[in-house]
Amino acid sequence: MTVTLPLVLVFALIVAALLKFRAVGVGVAVLVALFGFYLAGTDAAGSINQFMTAFSGAVADIGK
Repeated sequence: MTVTLPLVLVFALIVAALLKFRAVGVGVAVLVALFGFYLAGTDAAGSINQFMTAFSGAVADIGK
């Protein structure tokens, strides 16, 4: 059985943990989220998406 977890959910859990343990403040978390939102609208979005797809595939293949 394969369990998939959207990368957005993983990042949301990481941000929630950082906020809970006060490693970052709410302002920084909002700033990073806005940066990601605006970065998605640039020409770099395609390259970043390809990199993250390749990286997640490589991580998934580690256990095989």
